[in-house]
Amino acid sequence: GKTFTMANVIARVQRPTLVICHNKTLAAQLSTEFKEFFPNNAVEYFVSYYDYYQPEAYIPRTDTYIEKEIDINEEIDKLRHSATRSLFERRDVLIVASVSCIYGLGEPEEYRSFVCSLKRGSSYRRDKLLRQLVDMQYERNDIDFTRGRFRIRGDTLEIQPAYEELALRVEFFGDEIERIVKIDPLTGELLAELDSVDIYPAKHFVTSHDKLMLALESIKQELEERLRELKQQGKLLEAARLEARTNYDLEMLQEAGYCNAVENYSRHLSGRAQGSPPWTLMDYFPRDFLLF
Repeated sequence: GKTFTMANVIARVQRPTLVICHNKTLAAQLSTEFKEFFPNNAVEYFVSYYDYYQPEAYIPRTDTYIEKEIDINEEIDKLRHSATRSLFERRDVLIVASVSCIYGLGEPEEYRSFVCSLKRGSSYRRDKLLRQLVDMQYERNDIDFTRGRFRIRGDTLEIQPAYEELALRVEFFGDEIERIVKIDPLTGELLAELDSVDIYPAKHFVTSHDKLMLALESIKQELEERLRELKQQGKLLEAARLEARTNYDLEMLQEAGYCNAVENYSRHLSGRAQGSPPWTLMDYFPRDFLLF
């Protein structure tokens, strides 16, 4: 009865909708039911993508450091990316989410600015396009072609977006795009020809080079302040551990633009003030969205 009532309200108001559930199981059940009510709408599923999560911990008495250990569910990660992409492309969006929707995500405008638009007949410098894909956190792999990766074969570029099962094949003639085709990544079967396509980033945390450089300086500054505090308190082991861990993350951010647990640095990467709330899935919705 409740699902039917919500579905009727959504059908009447015709607005992007967010339905928050208590847990993953209930969210999955509701998502399936809504797909039956709205077969032509973008009904999406947004929950935590961790199958296993062991937070990092440090025991000073024995100098024991327990590293953060996580296991990400690739299928759920794909559904999360599909949800944010639908919010930018459509109005008939219904997202069923768990409490994960109020946890930190990358800045919506920054995420949107990284979208790569390709059009048949247009000219693109291939080296620049490849650099752009890397900046969008896509990984080049000519052998293991899976979600969030791309490969090059002669004048053909193949990309498997982070939010789809299918892949894209972009055929060049010189610097001009001659053909854009949707393909099955396993069989290589051609499924549909496209005139244009928008490719969204492979991660929600993407940052421009200028912002990243500013963020690195800001992280270093905060690190120095925190190290000073710990040393004044005589916590030399904790200070050494913090310095080693943060410097490793800084190096990863500088070289790859991403690191594990990058959400810990989200305030610096988005240039937010100290104490300000992080960006969440709700910020990806337009202002007139409906919430259950």
